[in-house]
Amino acid sequence: MKRTRQKKPIYARTILLIAFLAAAAMLGSLMLHKYQARHQTPQAPVQPKPAGSVPVTLFFSSTDGSGFVREAREIEESCSTDISPCIRAILEELANGPLGDLAPTLPQNSSFRSIQIQGDTAVIDLGAAVVEGLPKGSSAEMSAVYSMVNSITFNFPTIKRVQFLVEGQNVSNLDGHLDLGKPLEPNFQLDTTQENSSSNGSPDSRSVIINTPGGNDR
Repeated sequence: MKRTRQKKPIYARTILLIAFLAAAAMLGSLMLHKYQARHQTPQAPVQPKPAGSVPVTLFFSSTDGSGFVREAREIEESCSTDISPCIRAILEELANGPLGDLAPTLPQNSSFRSIQIQGDTAVIDLGAAVVEGLPKGSSAEMSAVYSMVNSITFNFPTIKRVQFLVEGQNVSNLDGHLDLGKPLEPNFQLDTTQENSSSNGSPDSRSVIINTPGGNDR
C-alpha cells in the first residue's frame, strides 16, 4: 500500500516565501520614499502677489476757485471685485491734497467711516472731521462735495450717484448750503480744456476745468 506524500512542508514554505517577498517590497518602498524625501529640492513658499497700482483721476479746485482740475494719481488697491476699498483710497487721496499747483477740497484729517455700494449709488459715511474742518462758505462746501462725487463717478462709471451720511446719520447739508437729503449726481459741465506744461507739477498734463456749483461765492 502506497503512502500519501506529505504536502504541508511545501505549503508552509510557499507562505513564508510570499510573506518574505511582501516584506521586501514594503521595505524597498519605504527606503525609496525616504531617499526621495532626502534629495528632493525644497519648494519656496508661495508668496501672495501684491496688488498692482491702479491709475485714477482726482478732482481738485483750481487756484482761482472757478472750477475743478483733474489730477492723475495711482492707488495701491485691487478694484476687480469690490470697489469699496478703491473708493476709500480715492477719498483718502483727495484728503491728502493735490500734488500740482491746485487747491485742496477736503481737510487733511478727513475720515471716512464706511463706504457701501447700493446698486448704482455709493453711500459714503463721513466722519465729523470732514464737516468741522471745512472752511465756511458755500463754495468750500460745494467744492468738497462735488470733488468727491465727481472723482468717484468718473473712475467708476457703474456708480451714478453718491449719498452722504455724517457719523452714520442722514444730513440735510454740511454747512447749510448744499442739499444732501438725496443722492447727488456728478457735475461734469466743462468750462474750458487746456494743456498745462509739466512745470505745474501735476502728473497729468491735461487739466479739465469744471464749473463748481456756486461759482466763486465764499
